[in-house]
Amino acid sequence: MTECGTCGKPLTRQPGRPGRASRYCSPACRQRAYRERSAPQADPVPELIADIERKVQSLVPDRPVPFYAEVTALSGSVGKLRRLAKDAAESAPAKNVTDDLVTESSFAAMVEPHRRELQAHCYRMLASYDDAEDLVQETFLRAWRSRESFAGKATFRAWLYRIATNACLDFLRKHNRTPSTYAPIPGFAHGEAEPPHRIAWLQAYPDEMLPEIADPRPSPEAESVGRETMELVFIAAIQHLPPRQRAVLIMRDVLGWPASDTAEQLDMTVASVNSALQRARPALRDWLPEHRDDWTRPSLTSAEEHDVLDRYMAAAANLDIDAMAEMLSAEAKLTMPPNAMWFIGRDAIVDFVRQTFDPDSPAFFGRWRHLPTRANGQPAVAGYVQRPGTAVYRAQMLDVLRIEHGKIAEITTFEPHVLPAFGLPLKLSDE
Repeated sequence: MTECGTCGKPLTRQPGRPGRASRYCSPACRQRAYRERSAPQADPVPELIADIERKVQSLVPDRPVPFYAEVTALSGSVGKLRRLAKDAAESAPAKNVTDDLVTESSFAAMVEPHRRELQAHCYRMLASYDDAEDLVQETFLRAWRSRESFAGKATFRAWLYRIATNACLDFLRKHNRTPSTYAPIPGFAHGEAEPPHRIAWLQAYPDEMLPEIADPRPSPEAESVGRETMELVFIAAIQHLPPRQRAVLIMRDVLGWPASDTAEQLDMTVASVNSALQRARPALRDWLPEHRDDWTRPSLTSAEEHDVLDRYMAAAANLDIDAMAEMLSAEAKLTMPPNAMWFIGRDAIVDFVRQTFDPDSPAFFGRWRHLPTRANGQPAVAGYVQRPGTAVYRAQMLDVLRIEHGKIAEITTFEPHVLPAFGLPLKLSDE
C-alpha cells in the first residue's frame, strides 16, 4: 500500500491488473497533479525545509522497520534540498564570499557541497563514523558563528578544513583515544600470536559516501590513494600517531597540500610541519600490517573480490565450516570493535565459529543470510541471523573483509547499529 501523490490518501493496487500501479486515487487527483506541474513553479526550498521539519518532528525510534522507512523518507527530502543548494552554488556568479554569508540558507548552500570530504577528513582523524558526522556539524556551526572572520586570503574550502581540523584536535584533547591491547578472555582460545592492538572506537565507513570525496576530475592515482587511505588498516594505523602528527600526515600525504598551506592550517611553521611529517611516516609504517609498509594494498580485481564475497556468504548460509576455513589465510585475524573479542590464526577462528555453525551444539546461533555491501573501500557483508524458533532474520553484524592473495586476511566485525548508514534494513523476512 502507498499514498496518492496528490491527496495523500491510502492507495492500493487492484489485484489482477497488469502494468504499473497508478500514483493517484482518482482521475480528479491526476488532473490536479497535471495542473500543478503545468503551473509556474514557486521556490521549492521553503516547502522542502518545512517538509523536513515535519518529518524530523514525527520521528519515533520505536520499531526498527517503520523507523527505517521514516528516516529513508527524510533522507529523500534532505537529498532534494542538497541538490537545490548545490545547483544554486554552482550557478551563482563569482563574488566575495562574505557577501553570501548573510543568511543561514545561503550559508548552507555554500558549505553543503563540502560535507562529504570534510566528513571523510574527520573520519580519518577520529576513526569513528558517528564522531565524524558530529564533528562536521560542529564545523558548520563554528563556521557560521565565525563567518565574519573569513577574509578571502584562502579558499572557502581551505577555511572549512582549518575549522574541521581544529574541531577534531579539540575533540581529541577532551577524549582519551589512545589505542590499547586486547586481553585474553577466560574460556576462549585466541590463538598463539600476541594480542592485537585494540581501537574500541573504530567504526566502518560506507563506500557510498566515498565518490564525492575526491576532486570532480581526479586522476586514477589520486582516487586510488583516496580510497586506500580509508581502508581500515590505514585508519587503525594512524590512530597511533599523536593528533597533530596525524593531521600533518593526512594533509600532506593524503590530501596533497603543500607544506606552507598545511603550516597555515595548523598554526605551525613550515619547518615544524616537515619535522612532524618525517616522524609520522616511519611511525605509520610500523603500525601497518606486514608487507604493507605503505598504504598501497595488493591489486585485486572486482571479480576476485566478488568471488570471495559470494563464497563467504554461501559458507555461512550453508553452515559449512570447512568452506569457511578454506577461505582464511593461515594468519587471519578476527576482531569485533568495540567488543573485546579477538582471534588470530585460521584454527582459532574456525574453533570459535564451529560451535555456532553446528545445529547440535548448545551454542548454535541460528541460520544466516547476508547482504553484500562495501565499507572503507573493501568488500563487506551485513549478516542477519534467524534464531531457533523465530521466523525473521535480525541484523547481527557487519563484517568488513581484508583480502590478500585470494584469501581473507582479516575480518573486522561491527555491531548492527551501523547498518542504516549503509542503507540496509535491521531485519529481513523469511522470504
